[in-house]
Amino acid sequence: MKLIANIPVWGEHEEKTINQIKTCARTADRAALMADGHLGYAVPIGGVVAYKDAISPSGVGFDIACGNKAVRLDMPGSELRPRIAAIMDDIWSTISFGVGRKNNEPVEHAMLERDHPGWDLEATSPLRQKAAIQLGTIGSGNHYVDLFTDEHDRVWIGVHFGSRGFGHGVATWFLKAADAKDGMEVEPCVLDAQSDLGEQYIRGMTLAGEYAYAGRDWVCDRVARLLGAPIVESIHNHHNFAWREEHDGEQYWVVRKGATPAFPGQKGFVGGTMAEPAVILEGIDSEESKQALYSTVHGAGRVMGRREATGITDRKTGEVKRPAKVTREMLNEKVASANVELRGAGVDESPHCYKRLNEVVAAHSNTVRILHTLTPVGVAMAGANEWDPYKD
Repeated sequence: MKLIANIPVWGEHEEKTINQIKTCARTADRAALMADGHLGYAVPIGGVVAYKDAISPSGVGFDIACGNKAVRLDMPGSELRPRIAAIMDDIWSTISFGVGRKNNEPVEHAMLERDHPGWDLEATSPLRQKAAIQLGTIGSGNHYVDLFTDEHDRVWIGVHFGSRGFGHGVATWFLKAADAKDGMEVEPCVLDAQSDLGEQYIRGMTLAGEYAYAGRDWVCDRVARLLGAPIVESIHNHHNFAWREEHDGEQYWVVRKGATPAFPGQKGFVGGTMAEPAVILEGIDSEESKQALYSTVHGAGRVMGRREATGITDRKTGEVKRPAKVTREMLNEKVASANVELRGAGVDESPHCYKRLNEVVAAHSNTVRILHTLTPVGVAMAGANEWDPYKD
Protein backbone atom coordinates (compact mmCIF):
# COMPACT_ATOMS: atom_id res chain seq x y z
CA MET A 1 0.00 0.00 0.00
CA LYS A 2 1.16 3.53 -0.72
CA LEU A 3 -0.29 6.96 -0.11
CA ILE A 4 -0.94 9.14 -3.16
CA ALA A 5 -2.19 12.63 -2.24
CA ASN A 6 -3.06 11.12 1.18
CA ILE A 7 -5.23 8.46 -0.51
CA PRO A 8 -4.31 4.85 0.35
CA VAL A 9 -3.75 2.95 -2.90
CA TRP A 10 -3.10 -0.76 -3.37
CA GLY A 11 -1.51 -2.18 -6.52
CA GLU A 12 -0.47 -0.42 -9.71
CA HIS A 13 -2.79 1.79 -11.75
CA GLU A 14 -2.96 3.91 -14.87
CA GLU A 15 -2.63 7.65 -14.36
CA LYS A 16 -6.27 8.25 -15.36
CA THR A 17 -7.48 5.92 -12.61
CA ILE A 18 -5.34 7.69 -10.00
CA ASN A 19 -6.58 11.07 -11.21
CA GLN A 20 -10.16 9.85 -10.95
CA ILE A 21 -9.85 8.82 -7.30
CA LYS A 22 -8.12 12.16 -6.58
CA THR A 23 -11.13 13.96 -8.06
CA CYS A 24 -13.46 11.85 -5.89
CA ALA A 25 -11.43 12.68 -2.78
CA ARG A 26 -12.09 16.40 -3.25
CA THR A 27 -15.74 15.94 -2.28
CA ALA A 28 -15.40 12.90 0.04
CA ASP A 29 -14.29 12.69 3.66
CA ARG A 30 -12.22 9.57 2.96
CA ALA A 31 -11.18 7.65 -0.14
CA ALA A 32 -9.19 4.53 -1.06
CA LEU A 33 -8.38 2.55 -4.21
CA MET A 34 -8.19 -1.24 -4.39
CA ALA A 35 -5.65 -3.16 -6.47
CA ASP A 36 -8.19 -4.22 -9.14
CA GLY A 37 -9.02 -0.59 -9.88
CA HIS A 38 -9.57 0.90 -13.32
CA LEU A 39 -11.42 3.84 -14.84
CA GLY A 40 -15.17 3.89 -14.15
CA TYR A 41 -18.17 6.19 -14.48
CA ALA A 42 -17.14 9.22 -12.34
CA VAL A 43 -15.71 6.90 -9.64
CA PRO A 44 -13.10 4.26 -10.49
CA ILE A 45 -13.95 0.58 -10.29
CA GLY A 46 -12.18 -0.51 -7.11
CA GLY A 47 -12.80 2.89 -5.57
CA VAL A 48 -14.05 3.43 -2.01
CA VAL A 49 -15.40 6.86 -1.05
CA ALA A 50 -16.88 7.74 2.33
CA TYR A 51 -19.04 10.69 3.35
CA LYS A 52 -20.19 11.69 6.84
CA ASP A 53 -23.46 13.23 5.70
CA ALA A 54 -23.69 12.52 1.98
CA ILE A 55 -24.09 9.70 -0.51
CA SER A 56 -23.00 9.33 -4.15
CA PRO A 57 -25.31 7.74 -6.75
CA SER A 58 -22.53 7.78 -9.35
CA GLY A 59 -20.26 6.15 -6.77
CA VAL A 60 -22.67 3.26 -6.39
CA GLY A 61 -23.04 3.28 -10.17
CA PHE A 62 -25.63 2.15 -12.69
CA ASP A 63 -25.58 -1.52 -11.68
CA ILE A 64 -26.75 -0.92 -8.11
CA ALA A 65 -25.88 -3.83 -5.82
CA CYS A 66 -23.88 -5.76 -8.37
CA GLY A 67 -22.23 -8.48 -6.33
CA ASN A 68 -20.88 -11.98 -6.01
CA LYS A 69 -22.34 -15.07 -4.44
CA ALA A 70 -20.63 -18.45 -4.04
CA VAL A 71 -22.21 -21.61 -2.70
CA ARG A 72 -20.54 -24.92 -1.89
CA LEU A 73 -22.42 -28.06 -2.77
CA ASP A 74 -22.42 -31.48 -1.17
CA MET A 75 -20.87 -32.86 -4.35
CA PRO A 76 -17.34 -33.94 -5.30
CA GLY A 77 -15.61 -32.72 -8.42
CA SER A 78 -15.28 -36.32 -9.56
CA GLU A 79 -19.05 -36.31 -10.17
CA LEU A 80 -19.04 -32.93 -11.92
CA ARG A 81 -16.25 -33.28 -14.46
CA PRO A 82 -17.60 -36.27 -16.47
CA ARG A 83 -20.96 -34.45 -16.86
CA ILE A 84 -19.67 -30.92 -17.36
CA ALA A 85 -20.68 -30.47 -21.03
CA ALA A 86 -24.28 -31.57 -20.41
CA ILE A 87 -24.49 -29.52 -17.21
CA MET A 88 -23.27 -26.36 -18.94
CA ASP A 89 -25.83 -26.96 -21.70
CA ASP A 90 -28.53 -27.16 -19.01
CA ILE A 91 -27.34 -23.94 -17.36
CA TRP A 92 -27.16 -22.15 -20.72
CA SER A 93 -30.70 -23.19 -21.67
CA THR A 94 -32.26 -22.63 -18.21
CA ILE A 95 -30.70 -19.33 -17.04
CA SER A 96 -31.22 -16.16 -19.12
CA PHE A 97 -28.04 -14.33 -20.16
CA GLY A 98 -27.95 -10.95 -21.92
CA VAL A 99 -29.34 -7.41 -21.92
CA GLY A 100 -33.09 -6.99 -21.38
CA ARG A 101 -33.72 -10.71 -20.91
CA LYS A 102 -36.76 -12.13 -19.14
CA ASN A 103 -36.65 -15.13 -16.86
CA ASN A 104 -38.14 -18.18 -18.56
CA GLU A 105 -39.44 -19.27 -15.16
CA PRO A 106 -41.57 -16.66 -13.34
CA VAL A 107 -40.14 -15.96 -9.88
CA GLU A 108 -42.18 -14.90 -6.87
CA HIS A 109 -40.47 -13.02 -4.06
CA ALA A 110 -41.70 -10.98 -1.10
CA MET A 111 -39.69 -7.92 -2.14
CA LEU A 112 -41.72 -7.70 -5.36
CA GLU A 113 -45.00 -7.16 -3.49
CA ARG A 114 -46.50 -3.74 -4.14
CA ASP A 115 -46.65 -2.86 -0.42
CA HIS A 116 -42.95 -3.60 0.11
CA PRO A 117 -41.05 -0.45 1.24
CA GLY A 118 -39.45 1.39 -1.64
CA TRP A 119 -41.96 0.78 -4.43
CA ASP A 120 -43.86 4.00 -3.64
CA LEU A 121 -41.04 6.17 -5.02
CA GLU A 122 -41.37 7.98 -8.34
CA ALA A 123 -38.04 6.37 -9.34
CA THR A 124 -39.05 2.78 -8.58
CA SER A 125 -42.82 2.35 -9.02
CA PRO A 126 -42.80 2.32 -12.86
CA LEU A 127 -40.07 -0.36 -12.81
CA ARG A 128 -41.77 -2.99 -10.68
CA GLN A 129 -43.03 -5.06 -13.61
CA LYS A 130 -39.64 -4.96 -15.33
CA ALA A 131 -38.04 -6.04 -12.06
CA ALA A 132 -40.46 -8.95 -11.73
CA ILE A 133 -39.83 -10.41 -15.19
CA GLN A 134 -36.04 -9.95 -14.99
CA LEU A 135 -35.50 -11.38 -11.51
CA GLY A 136 -32.99 -14.21 -11.74
CA THR A 137 -31.48 -13.16 -15.10
CA ILE A 138 -27.76 -12.53 -15.49
CA GLY A 139 -27.14 -9.66 -17.91
CA SER A 140 -24.07 -9.15 -20.06
CA GLY A 141 -20.46 -8.01 -19.76
CA ASN A 142 -18.47 -9.74 -17.05
CA HIS A 143 -21.56 -11.22 -15.39
CA TYR A 144 -21.51 -14.99 -15.17
CA VAL A 145 -22.46 -18.33 -13.71
CA ASP A 146 -19.35 -20.44 -13.00
CA LEU A 147 -18.74 -23.93 -11.65
CA PHE A 148 -15.56 -24.57 -9.65
CA THR A 149 -13.76 -27.17 -7.59
CA ASP A 150 -11.69 -26.24 -4.55
CA GLU A 151 -8.49 -27.67 -3.07
CA HIS A 152 -10.52 -30.49 -1.51
CA ASP A 153 -12.24 -31.25 -4.86
CA ARG A 154 -15.56 -29.88 -3.59
CA VAL A 155 -17.93 -28.26 -6.09
CA TRP A 156 -18.84 -24.56 -5.85
CA ILE A 157 -21.22 -22.39 -7.86
CA GLY A 158 -20.17 -18.77 -8.32
CA VAL A 159 -22.33 -15.97 -9.76
CA HIS A 160 -21.70 -12.29 -10.49
CA PHE A 161 -24.48 -9.84 -11.43
CA GLY A 162 -26.60 -7.07 -9.95
CA SER A 163 -30.02 -5.41 -10.07
CA ARG A 164 -30.44 -5.64 -13.84
CA GLY A 165 -32.63 -3.16 -15.73
CA PHE A 166 -34.38 -2.20 -12.51
CA GLY A 167 -31.20 -0.94 -10.85
CA HIS A 168 -30.10 0.80 -14.02
CA GLY A 169 -33.44 2.60 -14.21
CA VAL A 170 -33.25 3.69 -10.57
CA ALA A 171 -29.71 5.01 -10.99
CA THR A 172 -30.62 6.85 -14.19
CA TRP A 173 -33.63 8.54 -12.55
CA PHE A 174 -31.62 9.85 -9.60
CA LEU A 175 -28.64 11.00 -11.65
CA LYS A 176 -31.02 12.95 -13.88
CA ALA A 177 -32.92 14.36 -10.88
CA ALA A 178 -29.65 15.50 -9.34
CA ASP A 179 -28.49 17.05 -12.63
CA ALA A 180 -25.34 14.94 -12.44
CA LYS A 181 -22.47 15.57 -14.81
CA ASP A 182 -22.35 12.96 -17.54
CA GLY A 183 -19.15 11.15 -18.47
CA MET A 184 -16.25 9.19 -17.05
CA GLU A 185 -13.75 11.82 -15.94
CA VAL A 186 -16.13 14.17 -14.11
CA GLU A 187 -16.81 14.93 -10.47
CA PRO A 188 -19.13 12.33 -8.95
CA CYS A 189 -22.71 13.19 -8.11
CA VAL A 190 -22.96 13.71 -4.32
CA LEU A 191 -26.28 14.16 -2.46
CA ASP A 192 -26.95 15.34 1.06
CA ALA A 193 -28.04 12.09 2.70
CA GLN A 194 -30.67 13.90 4.77
CA SER A 195 -32.19 15.83 1.87
CA ASP A 196 -35.43 14.59 0.33
CA LEU A 197 -33.62 13.38 -2.80
CA GLY A 198 -30.86 11.78 -0.74
CA GLU A 199 -33.32 9.91 1.48
CA GLN A 200 -35.27 8.76 -1.58
CA TYR A 201 -32.05 7.51 -3.19
CA ILE A 202 -31.13 5.50 -0.10
CA ARG A 203 -34.57 3.85 -0.16
CA GLY A 204 -34.29 3.09 -3.88
CA MET A 205 -30.75 1.77 -3.51
CA THR A 206 -31.80 -0.43 -0.58
CA LEU A 207 -34.66 -1.89 -2.63
CA ALA A 208 -32.28 -2.59 -5.53
CA GLY A 209 -29.96 -4.29 -3.05
CA GLU A 210 -32.70 -6.63 -1.90
CA TYR A 211 -33.56 -7.31 -5.53
CA ALA A 212 -29.98 -8.20 -6.45
CA TYR A 213 -29.66 -10.51 -3.44
CA ALA A 214 -32.92 -12.24 -4.40
CA GLY A 215 -31.71 -12.73 -7.97
CA ARG A 216 -28.37 -14.24 -6.98
CA ASP A 217 -30.10 -16.47 -4.43
CA TRP A 218 -32.51 -17.74 -7.09
CA VAL A 219 -29.79 -18.46 -9.65
CA CYS A 220 -27.58 -20.33 -7.17
CA ASP A 221 -30.55 -22.38 -5.96
CA ARG A 222 -31.66 -23.14 -9.53
CA VAL A 223 -28.19 -24.25 -10.65
CA ALA A 224 -27.82 -26.41 -7.54
CA ARG A 225 -31.08 -28.12 -8.52
CA LEU A 226 -29.71 -28.70 -12.02
CA LEU A 227 -26.67 -30.36 -10.47
CA GLY A 228 -28.85 -32.36 -8.09
CA ALA A 229 -26.86 -31.46 -4.98
CA PRO A 230 -27.76 -29.54 -1.79
CA ILE A 231 -26.07 -26.27 -0.80
CA VAL A 232 -24.00 -26.59 2.39
CA GLU A 233 -22.28 -23.16 2.55
CA SER A 234 -23.07 -19.69 1.17
CA ILE A 235 -20.98 -16.52 0.83
CA HIS A 236 -22.71 -13.38 -0.47
CA ASN A 237 -21.67 -9.73 -0.92
CA HIS A 238 -22.57 -6.60 -2.85
CA HIS A 239 -19.71 -4.60 -4.35
CA ASN A 240 -21.63 -1.64 -5.87
CA PHE A 241 -23.41 -0.28 -2.83
CA ALA A 242 -23.31 2.15 0.09
CA TRP A 243 -23.45 1.17 3.76
CA ARG A 244 -23.78 3.26 6.93
CA GLU A 245 -20.72 2.23 8.96
CA GLU A 246 -18.54 3.36 11.85
CA HIS A 247 -14.84 3.92 11.22
CA ASP A 248 -12.43 5.38 13.77
CA GLY A 249 -15.36 6.37 15.97
CA GLU A 250 -17.21 8.30 13.23
CA GLN A 251 -20.26 7.41 11.15
CA TYR A 252 -19.94 7.41 7.35
CA TRP A 253 -21.84 6.43 4.26
CA VAL A 254 -19.21 4.14 2.70
CA VAL A 255 -19.64 3.76 -1.04
CA ARG A 256 -17.84 0.76 -2.55
CA LYS A 257 -17.73 0.60 -6.34
CA GLY A 258 -16.28 -2.71 -7.46
CA ALA A 259 -14.92 -3.20 -3.95
CA THR A 260 -15.91 -5.97 -1.53
CA PRO A 261 -16.61 -5.39 2.18
CA ALA A 262 -13.94 -7.21 4.19
CA PHE A 263 -14.40 -6.64 7.91
CA PRO A 264 -12.45 -9.02 10.20
CA GLY A 265 -13.88 -12.50 9.72
CA GLN A 266 -16.21 -11.43 6.89
CA LYS A 267 -15.97 -13.80 3.93
CA GLY A 268 -16.08 -12.85 0.28
CA PHE A 269 -16.03 -14.56 -3.10
CA VAL A 270 -13.71 -12.90 -5.62
CA GLY A 271 -13.69 -14.11 -9.22
CA GLY A 272 -10.62 -14.24 -11.43
CA THR A 273 -10.89 -14.82 -15.18
CA MET A 274 -12.68 -17.60 -17.04
CA ALA A 275 -9.45 -19.60 -17.28
CA GLU A 276 -7.85 -18.88 -13.89
CA PRO A 277 -8.68 -19.54 -10.22
CA ALA A 278 -11.05 -17.51 -8.08
CA VAL A 279 -10.79 -17.26 -4.27
CA ILE A 280 -12.83 -17.31 -1.12
CA LEU A 281 -11.20 -14.86 1.28
CA GLU A 282 -11.92 -13.18 4.61
CA GLY A 283 -10.98 -9.85 6.09
CA ILE A 284 -8.43 -9.50 8.88
CA ASP A 285 -7.83 -6.63 11.28
CA SER A 286 -4.79 -4.47 10.60
CA GLU A 287 -3.78 -0.86 10.18
CA GLU A 288 -4.03 -1.29 6.41
CA SER A 289 -7.52 -2.78 6.79
CA LYS A 290 -8.63 0.36 8.62
CA GLN A 291 -7.16 2.57 5.89
CA ALA A 292 -9.04 0.50 3.29
CA LEU A 293 -12.24 1.09 5.29
CA TYR A 294 -12.36 -2.71 5.57
CA SER A 295 -12.64 -3.18 1.81
CA THR A 296 -10.90 -5.37 -0.74
CA VAL A 297 -11.00 -6.28 -4.43
CA HIS A 298 -14.06 -7.66 -6.24
CA GLY A 299 -12.22 -9.31 -9.14
CA ALA A 300 -8.99 -9.30 -11.11
CA GLY A 301 -9.51 -5.85 -12.66
CA ARG A 302 -9.19 -4.90 -16.31
CA VAL A 303 -5.95 -3.94 -18.04
CA MET A 304 -7.44 -3.68 -21.53
CA GLY A 305 -10.52 -1.75 -22.59
CA ARG A 306 -13.29 -3.57 -24.41
CA ARG A 307 -12.83 -1.73 -27.69
CA GLU A 308 -9.09 -2.19 -27.39
CA ALA A 309 -9.69 -5.94 -27.19
CA THR A 310 -12.32 -6.21 -29.94
CA GLY A 311 -11.03 -3.47 -32.22
CA ILE A 312 -13.29 -0.96 -33.98
CA THR A 313 -14.86 -1.58 -37.38
CA ASP A 314 -17.06 0.87 -39.26
CA ARG A 315 -20.47 -0.83 -39.38
CA LYS A 316 -21.40 0.77 -42.70
CA THR A 317 -18.19 0.36 -44.68
CA GLY A 318 -16.56 -2.57 -42.87
CA GLU A 319 -13.35 -0.54 -42.60
CA VAL A 320 -11.17 -1.54 -39.64
CA LYS A 321 -10.57 1.63 -37.65
CA ARG A 322 -8.58 -0.12 -34.93
CA PRO A 323 -7.39 -3.75 -35.15
CA ALA A 324 -8.41 -6.18 -32.42
CA LYS A 325 -5.79 -7.08 -29.84
CA VAL A 326 -7.59 -10.28 -28.85
CA THR A 327 -9.00 -12.87 -31.23
CA ARG A 328 -11.47 -15.68 -30.66
CA GLU A 329 -8.63 -18.11 -31.28
CA MET A 330 -6.62 -16.54 -28.47
CA LEU A 331 -9.60 -16.79 -26.14
CA ASN A 332 -10.36 -20.39 -27.09
CA GLU A 333 -6.73 -21.40 -26.59
CA LYS A 334 -6.70 -19.97 -23.05
CA VAL A 335 -9.95 -21.70 -22.13
CA ALA A 336 -8.92 -25.02 -23.67
CA SER A 337 -5.56 -25.00 -21.87
CA ALA A 338 -7.43 -24.57 -18.57
CA ASN A 339 -9.87 -27.43 -19.39
CA VAL A 340 -12.84 -25.10 -18.94
CA GLU A 341 -16.20 -25.78 -20.59
CA LEU A 342 -17.31 -22.36 -21.90
CA ARG A 343 -20.71 -21.10 -23.01
CA GLY A 344 -21.03 -17.63 -24.50
CA ALA A 345 -18.52 -14.79 -23.80
CA GLY A 346 -16.82 -12.35 -26.15
CA VAL A 347 -13.14 -11.63 -26.66
CA ASP A 348 -13.52 -8.55 -24.44
CA GLU A 349 -13.88 -10.99 -21.53
CA SER A 350 -10.78 -13.01 -22.43
CA PRO A 351 -8.17 -13.49 -19.68
CA HIS A 352 -5.88 -11.34 -21.83
CA CYS A 353 -8.00 -8.32 -20.79
CA TYR A 354 -7.46 -8.76 -17.05
CA LYS A 355 -4.84 -8.51 -14.36
CA ARG A 356 -3.73 -11.71 -12.64
CA LEU A 357 -5.93 -12.27 -9.59
CA ASN A 358 -3.14 -13.78 -7.49
CA GLU A 359 -1.10 -10.60 -7.92
CA VAL A 360 -4.09 -8.38 -7.16
CA VAL A 361 -4.96 -10.30 -3.97
CA ALA A 362 -1.29 -10.37 -2.94
CA ALA A 363 -1.34 -6.56 -2.89
CA HIS A 364 -3.95 -6.88 -0.11
CA SER A 365 -2.10 -9.55 1.88
CA ASN A 366 -2.12 -7.34 4.99
CA THR A 367 -5.92 -6.94 4.89
CA VAL A 368 -7.31 -10.35 3.83
CA ARG A 369 -6.42 -14.02 3.90
CA ILE A 370 -7.34 -16.69 1.34
CA LEU A 371 -9.51 -19.51 2.66
CA HIS A 372 -10.10 -21.47 -0.56
CA THR A 373 -8.81 -21.45 -4.12
CA LEU A 374 -11.47 -22.27 -6.71
CA THR A 375 -10.47 -23.73 -10.08
CA PRO A 376 -12.98 -23.09 -12.90
CA VAL A 377 -14.53 -26.12 -14.58
CA GLY A 378 -17.46 -24.49 -16.41
CA VAL A 379 -18.19 -20.85 -17.34
CA ALA A 380 -21.38 -19.32 -18.79
CA MET A 381 -21.68 -15.65 -19.86
CA ALA A 382 -23.70 -13.61 -22.32
CA GLY A 383 -22.65 -13.98 -25.94
CA ALA A 384 -20.21 -11.79 -27.82
CA ASN A 385 -22.85 -9.70 -29.60
CA GLU A 386 -24.62 -8.38 -26.49
CA TRP A 387 -24.43 -4.58 -26.35
CA ASP A 388 -24.36 -2.88 -22.96
CA PRO A 389 -23.17 0.73 -22.55
CA TYR A 390 -22.37 0.28 -18.85
CA LYS A 391 -20.28 -2.88 -18.82
CA ASP A 392 -17.67 -2.52 -16.08
